[in-house]
Formats: sequence, structure tokens, C-alpha cells
Amino acid sequence: MTHIIKTVPAEDWAKAKEIRLAALRDPIAHLAFLETLEQGLARPDEFWQDRARASAEGTSLRQFVAEAPDGEWLGTVTARVELPGDTSAFGGEPKAPQTHVVGVFLRPAARGAGIAEELLAAAVAWSWSLSEPRIERVRLFVHEENARAQALYRKAGFEPTGATVLVPADVPFREVELAVTRSLTPAG
Repeated sequence: MTHIIKTVPAEDWAKAKEIRLAALRDPIAHLAFLETLEQGLARPDEFWQDRARASAEGTSLRQFVAEAPDGEWLGTVTARVELPGDTSAFGGEPKAPQTHVVGVFLRPAARGAGIAEELLAAAVAWSWSLSEPRIERVRLFVHEENARAQALYRKAGFEPTGATVLVPADVPFREVELAVTRSLTPAG
């Protein structure tokens, strides 16, 4: 499948909104996202504009998309910098600067073509490219029952850390943390 991996420019906020809503419509969205379609639909355009602008600046958040030759976005991932003292970080306050990969989604027709691995690699490469703060660890969480996603993340080099957290809206289920560290990444 022909595509390019790129970052989301601020002016493409409407496309960023559309792919997020497509992700929230996915049949397994309840396992993959901590947001509902209703919540996504309720967000004003200013939210999506601010989010795209923050990603385009790329200092603490960067969204990557796989774009087909016709301009359709096939998939997306977002990496968010987390710093010590960030008590809003999912899974607890980080001990050192790290990035947290969220919002991983591929349209069904794009699955199984290696695009997700390319998007994850872009998020990891961006994380390693940051000079301040220097990122040593990239993590993500996956629902304990989302075996397909767990297999994808392991294939992309992420390994279970042993940490888990309760799924806020789905107790007693847990999210499993997987991570890759700079020392384990060949290009790091």
C-alpha cells in the first residue's frame, strides 16, 4: 500500500478530527480508547484546532499519520511527552522524561500492511530526536484483552514492563504497559 508518514500540520485539524472520530467508531474502540464517540463528537472545533497546532509545533506532542496518494489518512499515532511531576500522566507520575504513545488507529483496509509499525517507529524516532528533555523510554498501554494490539506492539519492539493500571471506565479490566528504551533501540 503506497503511503507516506508525516506529521499533522495545524491546517489539517479537520482531517485529524475525522480520523479520531473514525477510530472511535471502530468496533473495538471500547478496548483501545479511553474516550467514547459521543465525547469526541461533543468537542468543539477549537479543541481540534488547538490539538493540531500543538502537534505541528511538536515540542511536547506530535501526531503522525500515514497518508495515501489520494490524501486519505490511513492511520495515526500520537506521542506525548511526560515529565516528572506530571500527575495527570496515565499510569502514574513518571520518574524520568518519557513519551507516551496514544491514539493508535488504522483504518481496516490499511491493517496488516506494516503501516502501524511505521507509525510507531516514527513516534519512537521523534522521541529520540528530542534534545530537551532527553527521552530514554517510550511507553504505551493496551487493554489486557486486546491481544491483536499487544501482538502489534511487541512486533514493533515494545515489551511488557509488568506495570498495569485499572481501566477507568471498565473496572475490573486492566491496561498493560509496554515500553521500549533507547538502549534497546538500534537507531537510538
